[in-house]
Amino acid sequence: MLKMLVLVVPLLVHWGAHAAAVTLQAPAEVHEFLARQLTLDDFADRDDREAPGFERKMQSEVAEILAAEGYFSPKVALFRHENEWRLTVDPGARSLIGEVAIEIVGEIDDARRQAVIAAWGLPGGQPFRQVAWDEAKQALLGELLSREFADARLSFTRAEVDPSAQRVDLRVRAETGPRYRFGELRISGQNRFPVDLLHKLNRQIRPGEAYNEDALFALQASLQSTAYFSSVSVTLDRDPTQARRGADGWLIAPVKVLVRERQPYQLSFGGGYSSNTGARAEGSFRDIDLFGRAWELQSGMRLEQLRQTAFADIFLPPDGDPKRDGFGMAFENSSIEGLALRRWAIGATRVEQSGKIERRLGINWQQERQTPDGAPSSTNRALTAQIGWTWRDARDPLDPADGISLQLQVGGASKQLLSNQNFLRSYFRYSQGVSLSASDALLFRAELGTTLARSSRGIPQDFLFRAGGSNSVRGYAYQSLGVRQGAATLGGRYLTTLSGEYTHWLNANWGAAVFVDAGDATEDRQSLRLALGYGIGVRWKSPAGPLGVDLAYGQRTGQFRLDFSVAVPF
Repeated sequence: MLKMLVLVVPLLVHWGAHAAAVTLQAPAEVHEFLARQLTLDDFADRDDREAPGFERKMQSEVAEILAAEGYFSPKVALFRHENEWRLTVDPGARSLIGEVAIEIVGEIDDARRQAVIAAWGLPGGQPFRQVAWDEAKQALLGELLSREFADARLSFTRAEVDPSAQRVDLRVRAETGPRYRFGELRISGQNRFPVDLLHKLNRQIRPGEAYNEDALFALQASLQSTAYFSSVSVTLDRDPTQARRGADGWLIAPVKVLVRERQPYQLSFGGGYSSNTGARAEGSFRDIDLFGRAWELQSGMRLEQLRQTAFADIFLPPDGDPKRDGFGMAFENSSIEGLALRRWAIGATRVEQSGKIERRLGINWQQERQTPDGAPSSTNRALTAQIGWTWRDARDPLDPADGISLQLQVGGASKQLLSNQNFLRSYFRYSQGVSLSASDALLFRAELGTTLARSSRGIPQDFLFRAGGSNSVRGYAYQSLGVRQGAATLGGRYLTTLSGEYTHWLNANWGAAVFVDAGDATEDRQSLRLALGYGIGVRWKSPAGPLGVDLAYGQRTGQFRLDFSVAVPF
């Protein structure tokens, strides 16, 4: 005897002077989806005389629902018992897939045909489900459409049901149509920028190559990610009047690229507060068509309580490879932990993105005037060459619960080339989120830095290390861990920081965290003593990423400190 489950659905209706209810009795394997899909409230305000009509309606509805799950011979009964309607369902035996016949006709070669058929996702012997049947058909068609056959279609599909044998035979016939190659790009909507800009941005589609749907999507995504276009559509023009037949018999069709250009100028203002540098106000200006050459200007100014900065960077349009060149200048004035700095710099960079890896080359010259409290001022200059390498693997860069990032930087300067000191600086950063469950996650972070030199004298602070503050060692003031000189804290030649954090999400947006941080920056390895900080925090999933508010205790200072941060670890 089948095990029965009973679902009681109270209906707030009146049957004369009494409330009526409907119960569903069905085997466990079908009970849940029947209860979810049946319109049991159709029994509201009905009397006994209408029961036969509703019984037929329920029989039809139940049969339709069960057929989608492979049950084609159900028995359905509806009757009233006292002040209750009972719907009893016996689904019968579930039908299995029997013979699967797939025919693919057209210009497809035998190897590809057999590969597509072998990938069919609904083989014989499995229970029949309408959803799985639909997905298998679309997957087969999608495999044909993805490469070469842009006109592929399913010309015939049928599921032949034999209820007495509990068997469903499947028939599928697909027609590939002609093979396609990419033709030339036909661009519309580009008016402001140079005509060849989009051709230089195109690294995905080459005329003469076999049609590949992924290449269309990749070009569309690549163009959409640039600063030049607000919307992009990339499609193969399959209009018979536009395609031509190649010598090998393949159709060569143009690729239509429809773009909408962004407005060239963007002016923005903002403000906020950081536990590191205090209250701030900022503004930025962006021009993506500087001098009418598609040069991108990014400039801005940020005024914070402890630091004031201004910058202007110009990025050149790509030249047909994945590299992006730029140059710019920056000015900074700050007073943090007793160290007053006034710095200006000019430099040039080249950034290359290849999959998950970003490579960065740069040359930079800067002059810095530093004035520590209680110590004499000095001026440091350095002309540095730098190389950086970053590897990111994160499903969502704004989600710290799942992903990993590795960053390595190496740079140096020579007294023979406009610098006050010979030095070689290396820096490594590791960050990884580990998802334990839907609501629990770990986040690990580590930094290692070394500047090889006789001493830190003459080296700008950018090439030395300080620690403390949000995203470093919480529980200590921003850049308060370093080398003491007079009443000020300066950067040291060695850095180590470690962090571990556990977060439990209470709901979709709010979570609670506990963490332990440790780190220090020193002038020599022997004096490295990690300062410990630990505490609790609140997390909120804001549109910009997880916002953290942490209360941390600094064991070295014996004080509590409140830290604010937007945690974007990847």
